[in-house]
Amino acid sequence: MRPRRRFTADPPRPPRNEALNENIRASRVRLIGEDGSQLGIKTKDEALDIARDHDLDLVVVAQQADPPVARIMDHGKYRYEQEQKAKLARKHQSQVNVKEIKFRPKIGIHDYNTKKGHVERFLNQRAKVKVTIMFRGRETTHPERGRDLLTRLAEDVKEIGQVEQQPLLDGRNMTMLLGPTKNAGVTKTDAEDQETERREEAVQGDRNGQADAPASNEESPAREEVG
Repeated sequence: MRPRRRFTADPPRPPRNEALNENIRASRVRLIGEDGSQLGIKTKDEALDIARDHDLDLVVVAQQADPPVARIMDHGKYRYEQEQKAKLARKHQSQVNVKEIKFRPKIGIHDYNTKKGHVERFLNQRAKVKVTIMFRGRETTHPERGRDLLTRLAEDVKEIGQVEQQPLLDGRNMTMLLGPTKNAGVTKTDAEDQETERREEAVQGDRNGQADAPASNEESPAREEVG
């Protein structure tokens, strides 16, 4: 039997398309030091020697310049910082999550309540909801039924959802887009606490207003509150 060949792992190499150290094709570069200082135009070998003297890398940062601009830096640290910046940028990007719920114009009350529950669940998850009314056959001759159904749904979920796109007829479908309000995802207890806090602030404001008002012999009219 032939002895098996032993494979040794090659040392890590930079990507072929990356202008780094020996991968740099230009014979001359405009060199920038690690501290940002301008070191002038150097040959590739001279620039590499300077980078090695500082135990750093030579990286082309402006390939289209004539000659290309190269900088002395710690390439591993630079790539890590760039990856962290990109990761942070992706983290802060607001990803729009759109769910879709489909209705028929002649939907029963039970099915309507079930689908409305799905819409409320999506809105409470801070997702947008695309509501689609699907018309079939002669139902397309009565688009107002679909519009009335969408209006009814928007009214039923108005506490947690707002209309971002009004009902729009597109072929055999009519669509409406709902987006979450600031109350979406807030529990009933949280909502009650916020309402109590608002009422207390309103009462405190009324008391302060009465304290600042000048004394008068005339009896002020009773305040009527609208619930």
